[in-house]
Formats: sequence, C-alpha cells, structure tokens
Amino acid sequence: MPRRTDINKVLVIGSGPIIIGQAAEFDYSGTQACKALKEEGIEVVLVNSNPATIMTDMETADRIYIEPITLDFVKKIIRREKPDGILASLGGQTGLNMAVQLANDGILEEMGIELLGTSLQSIKKAEDRELFKLTMQEIGEKVPLSTIVNNLKDAEAFAKEVGFPIIIRPAYTLGGTGGGIANNMEEFLYICGKGLKMSMINQVLLEQSVAGWKEIEYEVMRDGADNCIIICNMENFDPVGVHTGDSIVVAPSQTLSNIEYQMLRSASIKIIRALEIKGGCNIQFALNPNSFEYVVIEVNPRVSRSSALASKATGYPIARVAAKIAIGLNLDEIKNSVTQTTYACFEPSLDYVVTKVPRWPFDKFTTADRSLGTQMKATGEVMAIGRTFEESLLKAIDSLDIKLNYQLGLELFDNKTVPELLEFIRHPSDERIFAIFKALQKGVSALEIVNITKIDMFFIKKLENIVKLAEEIKNAGIAWLDYDLYLRAKKIGFGDSYIANLVNVPLEKILDLKKKFPINPVYKIVDTCAGEFEAATPYYYSTYEEKDEVKVSDRKKVLVIGSGPIRIGQGIEFDYCSVRSVHTLKELGLEAIIINNNPETVSTDFDTSDKLYFEPLTTECVLDIIEKEKPMGVIVQFGGQTAINLAVSLHKEGVNILGTSVESIDIAEDRDKFLKLLKELDIPIPRGSTAFSFEEAKDIANKIGYPVLVRPSYVLGGRAMEIVYNDAMLEEYMNLAVDASTNHPVLIDKYIVGKEVEVDGICDGNDVLIPGIMEHIERAGVHSGDSIAVYPPRTLDKATKDTIVDYTTRLAKSLKIVGLFNIQFVLDRDNKVYVIEVNPRASRTVPILSKITGIPMVNVATKLIMGQKLKDLGYGTGLAKESEFVAVKAPVFSFSKLATVDTFLGPEMKSTGEVMGVDKDYHSALYKALVASGLQIPSGGNVLLSVADRDKHECIGIAHKLLDLGFKLLATEDTYHCLASAGIEVELVPGDSVLDYIKSDKIALVINTPTKGKIPSRLGFHIRRTAMEYNTPCLTSLDTTNAVLEVLERIINKKETEIYALDEYSNYVK
Repeated sequence: MPRRTDINKVLVIGSGPIIIGQAAEFDYSGTQACKALKEEGIEVVLVNSNPATIMTDMETADRIYIEPITLDFVKKIIRREKPDGILASLGGQTGLNMAVQLANDGILEEMGIELLGTSLQSIKKAEDRELFKLTMQEIGEKVPLSTIVNNLKDAEAFAKEVGFPIIIRPAYTLGGTGGGIANNMEEFLYICGKGLKMSMINQVLLEQSVAGWKEIEYEVMRDGADNCIIICNMENFDPVGVHTGDSIVVAPSQTLSNIEYQMLRSASIKIIRALEIKGGCNIQFALNPNSFEYVVIEVNPRVSRSSALASKATGYPIARVAAKIAIGLNLDEIKNSVTQTTYACFEPSLDYVVTKVPRWPFDKFTTADRSLGTQMKATGEVMAIGRTFEESLLKAIDSLDIKLNYQLGLELFDNKTVPELLEFIRHPSDERIFAIFKALQKGVSALEIVNITKIDMFFIKKLENIVKLAEEIKNAGIAWLDYDLYLRAKKIGFGDSYIANLVNVPLEKILDLKKKFPINPVYKIVDTCAGEFEAATPYYYSTYEEKDEVKVSDRKKVLVIGSGPIRIGQGIEFDYCSVRSVHTLKELGLEAIIINNNPETVSTDFDTSDKLYFEPLTTECVLDIIEKEKPMGVIVQFGGQTAINLAVSLHKEGVNILGTSVESIDIAEDRDKFLKLLKELDIPIPRGSTAFSFEEAKDIANKIGYPVLVRPSYVLGGRAMEIVYNDAMLEEYMNLAVDASTNHPVLIDKYIVGKEVEVDGICDGNDVLIPGIMEHIERAGVHSGDSIAVYPPRTLDKATKDTIVDYTTRLAKSLKIVGLFNIQFVLDRDNKVYVIEVNPRASRTVPILSKITGIPMVNVATKLIMGQKLKDLGYGTGLAKESEFVAVKAPVFSFSKLATVDTFLGPEMKSTGEVMGVDKDYHSALYKALVASGLQIPSGGNVLLSVADRDKHECIGIAHKLLDLGFKLLATEDTYHCLASAGIEVELVPGDSVLDYIKSDKIALVINTPTKGKIPSRLGFHIRRTAMEYNTPCLTSLDTTNAVLEVLERIINKKETEIYALDEYSNYVK
C-alpha cells in the first residue's frame, strides 16, 4: 500500500533524558525517523525534554518543543499543533507510556488523532503481563510458569507454591526497574514491595526462573501487509538471569544449530503476527541448552536498545523503515538506503561477528553493588566488529575507555587462588569475564567453568584460545616473536601495547617490528548484504586479512574523533558536538570521517559522515586509519575527555591536531603550568598546591585551612573529587585516591563556599565570543553536571559580568584557543571572582547554550578550526546579547538502578542525563525543568527534616516557608531541637523509627544534608537510600530546596504555563 494521504502532520514523542536503561539509542532512532518522515513530505512536530540531542536541533523536525514529556504539556502541544497522527514507538518506554496515557485521557479520540505504527491494543498485548501470557497461550508459545499480582499477600502465596528462585518484573517499566531475582522470602517481599510501587498500574509479574538457559534475541520487522522479516538474531554471552543490557551480546548467534535457529525464527514471526505489531520489535527467548525446549521471556513492541545494536550490526536502518511503515508504506516499497538499489524487504546477511560490551558506572560509584541481575546497571555500551568472536570481543574491551583494559583486568585477579576464583565466577558481575580468563590461565578446565557459570562451552573455548596465544607469546619473548606469531596475535585481536607487555619490551619496539614485517590492518565493509550488492553508504571495520575494501578519495579530508560509550561525566552532549562538526565539515566541502564505537548514537549512523570507522578509540587504531586516509588533520575537541586524552600521543606521532594546539591543551590541564599562566595574567584562583603523599597533603591543607577540595589531576566529571574537612578524612582520601591516577599528583585547593558560574566561549585565536554565562543554583561544591543551572544569570551585577568576560577573554587569547572552551568560576561572599578550571574543549553545556541563544556554537567553532575568523562570519566579540527567554538545566539521576550508592550531591558527578525548561518567566522555566527531570513535588503532607550542623541555621528559614505552604514538619533529634528552640511547630521522629515512617508512606518529602563524612553505616545515608527506594523525593542541598519551594508556591497558586517551540527563541541576530 502506498503512503497514506490522510496523514500530513505527525507528532513524534522523544524519550526524554538519559537514564540507565534508556540512553542515546532513542536520539538515534528518533532522529532517523524524523528524517524518514520528512522525506515523505510529512510535517514533523517533535516533543523531547532532552536538550543534549541532535533530535532537538532545528533541522531534525519542522517544529520542536523542548518541554516536559508529561500528559499536561503534551496535551498543550497537541491542542496547539493539531497533528493527524502520533508516533510513540521511537521514544522508548517514555514514549509508549505517554501514548497509553494520552489514549486513556480521551484527547486522541476527541481530536480524531491516530496512534501510528503499533496500535494501542498491540502495545497492551505486549506490555500488560496478563494479556501477553494469554496471547502466547492462544498461539501455543510457552512462557515461564508465572502469575500476576497487585498485592504482597498474593505474591507470598505464589512463592510458597513454586519455590525459589523467582523473577519479579513490574509492568510498564524499563531496564528492569524495580525488578530482580529473589532467592528467599525476605528478598522476595522486599523486591515485590518496591516493584508494585514503581509500576504505573501497580502490577507485577512473578515467574519461575529459567536462569542458566541461553538467552537469544530476535529483531523482527512487520508491515501492514503482514510481510515479516528477521533483521538479526543475537545471543547473550551470559545465560538467562543477567539483563540483556548488562550482558555481552554477540550477533549473529554463535552456538545455535540450524534446527534451533529456524525453530526460534518461526516462533518470532508467529509472535509478531499474533501481536499485530507494525514496525520493529524485539523478542527475547530462553532456550534450554540440553533440549529443544524454549520459552518466550518478553517482547518489546517498540524500537529498543537491541534495535540500535541490530541496526548498527547489520547496517539495516530499523527506525527509518519503522517510521515509513507507520505511514502506510510496505517493506517492498521502501528502498534500502545503504545499497540504494534493493528494497527493505530482505533479510540482512553478516560475514563478520559483532560483539557488544556494556559500559558500567562502577569506576565512579566504587561503593555500588557490582553484581549483575535482572535490573540494568550499565550507562552505555560499545560495539566492535571482527572476523572472529575473539577479535571482536578484544576490540570491544579495548573500546570501553576505562583503565581496565584486557591485561589490567587480569592483574586484578593475580593473587587469587583457584578456589577463590571459582567462587568469584559463580555470581555474574562486571569483572567476571576477567576472572574466567585468569582461571583458564591457572589451568582450570573449560568444562568446570561451564558447569559453574552455565556459559556455553563454545564461548569458554574461545576465551581459552586467547589465553593460550598470550602464553605462547610470553614464552617466545621478543627474540622469537616472528612474522607468523605476530600476525596470529593481531588476528585474534591483541593490541600492540598488550603484545609489548607480554614480551616485556617498550611499545616502540613492537611498532618497529610492525613496520619491519609490514603488517597492517585492512578495512572491510558493513553493507547489509555481505557484498551481494554494491553499497552507497557503507561503514568500515579493521581486521588482519588480505583484501582491503576502502576506496580512498583524493579529496581534502578531516578526521573527527568521537566520544565512545555513554558514561557519567561524558554523555550524549559530545556525540551532539561530533555530529554537528561533521555536518559543518561537509558544508565546507571537505570529506568528513568519523571514528567511534558507540552503537547507540547518531554519529555512528550510516549517513552522518562521509566515512565511518567502527573502531576502538585507541592511539593504535586511530593511527592506522590516519595512515590509510591521510587526512589534513584531526579534530579532538568535540569528543570529550576521551578524544582530548588522545591528542598528546597522536601529536607525538606527527599527526596534525586541528584547533587548539596540544601545547595549549597541556597548559590548561597541567596544574603548575596553568597556575603560572594565571599569575602572569593576574587572575585569582583559590589557594592550593599539589601533593604526592599524605604528609605533603596535610601540610598544605593546614596552611590554607580546611575545608579543602581534593582531586587527582587529569580526570573527567570530577572523578575521585571530594570536599575534606579535617586531617582524618584527608588521610582516608589519600589512601583511596592514589590509584585514581598513578603518576599524577593530587591537587589540594581551598574550598570556597560561594556561587558557581560557568562560561562557554568560542575563540579564533584572537577574538573571543561568549554566547552566554550560566549561573548554578547550588553553591560551589556540587559538580557542575549535577547542579541546576540558569541562563541568563539572575543574580550577577554588571561589574561581576564584566570581570567574568574580561578574565574569559584574556585566558582564551593567551591559551591561543581555536574553537570551543569552557571556564568555571566561583564567587566568594564579597563577589570576588576566582577561576576554578579551564577545559580546552566542548563542554556538557554546549547544546543547551546553542539552543537557547541561537548561536550554532559547534558550527562556528568548526569553521574557526578550519581557518575562518569570527569577523568573517559576522559575529561580534565579548558577551552576546542576552535572550529574553530563561533556560533552566536540571540534572537527572539513575539512583533507582544502583543500590548502595549514596544519593547526596557533591563534587563527584552522579547524574546520567539532563533536561531543559524554557520560558519567559524564570519560575516557569524552573518548574518545567524540575517536572521534566522526574522530581515529583508534593503539594502537601509531611516533610522530614534532618540536616547537618552547618545547615541548621539556614534550615529555620526553610521550615517557616514550608509551614506557610501548609506542610506538616517532622524532624530527627538534633534538627528537632534546633527548630523547636526557634519556636517552630515540629514533631520529633525517633532515630529508630525514621525508616519505617518512609517505608509506610507517611512522608511526602525528605530534606537531608549529609554530615561531614560519607560512611554508609550512618543514619543519613539510610534515610537517603530508603527515600530513593520507596520513591519519596529527597533533596540533599538547601539551595535545591529553596528552588523547589519557589516552584511549589507557583503550583499552589495554580499559575498557567505556556509552551514555546524552539524557533520562537533559538534565533540569534548577528
């Protein structure tokens, strides 16, 4: 059926901020879908609260609303825009839940708006656990023995009947939120209680566990004419019991026999037909490894994380095709955009192996529980392509960009005995694969490991191949490392630095060998059809074989280095910058090449750049590509700290780094050089010094006076940074932080309690343009990525702004910055301005400032990097004219996924994403930002106050405000005495019953600031975690609390809020 003529305007619902379980894959699928709809001449309206995405940029859709994705706001947009249809299946769980809410509300029926793609009935059939079970029984597909409950009493009865382990899955949640595996009654009742509260319809599915079976996923497409195709099937390295988002995943499946493959393929097609899904869908099976028995675990009736992986693994653009199916086209009418000659009604074939490895946040949350289960914990993922499983696995581990590369992973387990190793691998965790390697190294048989872990023998044997070859190289030594052995090492996926380690020589020696033999990688193509048809927009991966498939052009080329996996401190903002930069390079007539390894992002989409290399971001891989393509230079300032960290090693090899020079980057990042520069410029900085030992640190701290801020040099997102109040805490910190960067010292600064302000600027080496200044609501000491920030600043006088502009301009000029930079300032009580740090690269706030001011910052910066000047582009200098609109950025956290992580905010970054609220009125913008961030602000009820001594005085004012707003106050002992003696009406909650009050829903809001020391056994810690687990809002900073109270006054006075489209404010007049 050709495209429907009655659909001319479509509202696409985005997925909102990045949280664990819902990351950048929806920016990628949403952007692709909007493009696909525009190709068909449809007017596209988009709502998404996440400003850091390409999706919310002008060119993606015709009208863009960066507004909260809540029923209230989406209805306002629908009434204003009057779309013919709504597409919700590309916005992840957020989009689906919104569609269900809109349908239940009646507005769709009232205005005659159709839900496009998968129907509401089909969504309910797949998402509602009861309906799903019935549908599967009707078509004769088995599901695990299960029951649906709405209360704890029924849950307990089921558990007694079937026995443990039992899997708990709440309905309508994502990433396994609130779910888990229970092995005994106590765990069971705890997880059920939590799960019932997290589900939108208070419904939980309990099922008997099939843990230990193989987990297999199929990605399926269906159109309106009932054509079905399998895009890709994938196999989890870990057996059932680990969430697929936390498991290593391999495509195509490696261990299925043809009978098993065809059996599950037929089942997948039967299921997608029974559910009548139109578009893409992901089906998860558990397969008994010892028989042909299988059960259907679940179906996602939408584009999911696995679809992004399947898209990138095969080259088949799932989101694009799903969007076209939604407006009536069939698979045999949609062109395959990679080959541009064949149609979308074919099943891709793969002549390579793809491995996805999750990126966990445990390097930031050292106290988090590292065990893996049915609740997802990874913030992002990497993907690598190779000709064998071993090669793609080792390339993926190299891509993770953690200090834990393959050999360091093994060192962790050096001094563990065999029995200890075997105990460790019993339980899935992020480090289990390294322990398995170590056990194999120590002579444990593959069979024994299979029996303990239930991982398939095929995979363990592959790991054994890696271990054996490493031993062989080690025994050969540099003297016997011949052509044949070196080539085998490269073919299995060993990096040169690992080979150097094995034979115990410097890396240079191995590089000389490489040149002597010459052994270089060749690049193969990903084209959806294993070379059957000519591809127009392919991408490449490296391997060690004979034939090279890259066609090198003679155009001028620039290489942009991407930012790797999404993690805390380096999120989707840097992917946004990479993509915008590539667009600008293409506009300038240059060939734009990108290297990245994150399958979830727009930067790795097949048509973003002229050429895409899907490779680890290591010096070796980047140099190999430079050797192949010979670009005029490399841009590193848009890929976050990952790309900046590569600058020095690339520069040493004679690579031309475009934009800010490596010397300037070093001055900004190296503490002593930076201090020297500030001294010359006479710009103040908080007093401080560097220390290599605890003794030195103690002397410095006592000289400048506590509190002090301590941190290692060269880190990202404030890792291992802390505010320290006394010698004892300092000693504890020095003992823990020394491994944060082994050969770099620890920095110790006077901690200034004051207002934090940040600036993003653009410089061409001479002139400096400052698009805007952002002011933080929380005082200094909360990481800039975790604080609420406001543009334009509300409390800075003209003199302060002038000082900030003066310092910014002088710093950028003397650092000879070319492109983007970010400077953070702190103001003390007398409004004296200090510089905290300069980042000679794009920062987290670039997309936000670009959108609110209308200055396309990355576009301008890229032109400057390529040699143009601000004056030629028609831009002035100094601070750009402030907008009449106010933008508020609010952070979004994923604490519900990480048990045992303390939720208080400090100098160490903890948020996974962000949202933006825009309005002409500051309070409305703040209200939008807080609502969009998911903070449920109660308008009445009991408030529990429990604050540290240093906050007691300030707390009195807050208590008065709360009483005026009609709340009832409860407090823990010390806070109670303080408030009661100030004559405030407050009720005492005894220490031993505080947690019960929260668990039994007696408290609507918790205000708790941490005391000086973050020891998990303290009451404050338990209050914060319990509030988190029982979904009670908890504020850990009095500045945030004041902001929330201002918003509460608004809500209680029922002020109406306007909505604004991006084009109403994002238009800068030069």
